[in-house]
Amino acid sequence: MNDERPLILFTNDDGIESPGLWAVAGAFADLGDILIVAPRLQQSGMGRSMPTTSEGRIYPRELPMNGTAYKAFAVDATPAQAVQHGVLELADRLPSLVVSGINYGENTGNGVTISGTVGAALEAASLGIPALAVSLETPKDLHLSYSPDVDFSVAAYFSRLFGEWLITSPGRPDDVDILKVDVPYRATPETPWRITRLSRRRVYWPTRPERIALSEIGRIGYAFDMDPAKAEPDSDVYAVLHDGVVSVTPMSLDMTSRTDLFRLRQLVAGEKKYGGK
Repeated sequence: MNDERPLILFTNDDGIESPGLWAVAGAFADLGDILIVAPRLQQSGMGRSMPTTSEGRIYPRELPMNGTAYKAFAVDATPAQAVQHGVLELADRLPSLVVSGINYGENTGNGVTISGTVGAALEAASLGIPALAVSLETPKDLHLSYSPDVDFSVAAYFSRLFGEWLITSPGRPDDVDILKVDVPYRATPETPWRITRLSRRRVYWPTRPERIALSEIGRIGYAFDMDPAKAEPDSDVYAVLHDGVVSVTPMSLDMTSRTDLFRLRQLVAGEKKYGGK
């Protein structure tokens, strides 16, 4: 029997200084050995990107948490690259779990591939590690902040609940590579949770830059623009933004369309419905 404590790797896309990162790491402190590897700077919206311009410099840190000093590493990298550095360079064994978050702002709907929180979890899953991507609904003006007004304790509670299941459950379905957990802003530990699907709807839409000449700096912004009541009733958007319950969305690395592949081949090849007859 292996009595070795599980190694849990924590990262996020808001950066090493994010209170959400430290809140979730603290929630797991008694469950396993903690390794914190996160981008040195804010990296929201980076998805699973691997830019060649990332230098990968690593800056060791030691930060107090729950009365204990924990080792942490800030990396000049994207969230997905931080996971790579953590697994390849900094971990003394393969992590039993990667927790990405807790993100400022929910990650729901068809925009999740933009999310660095989800991107880091995808990268972990691609390396064969169970992963949890956790986000907390917050006002948009706090998304890129380290605001102390945001209470991450409830999101940390649900992170621990589902993270412990990923570590200890022998019956995890084969096609569940990630659990994406989104927590409503005013949730409590008693708030119900619901297994959901990823909505096909977009929640945050790009906004046009305000500038006179195209040669001027013109960063595209984003704005909330949807009615959650119009989302699919079994979706993450409907659960969090309409019903106010915790959404738990199983995600798979297999992004193949759920269609009849044989029929699709017939259509693409121009064959008739009955074998070309």
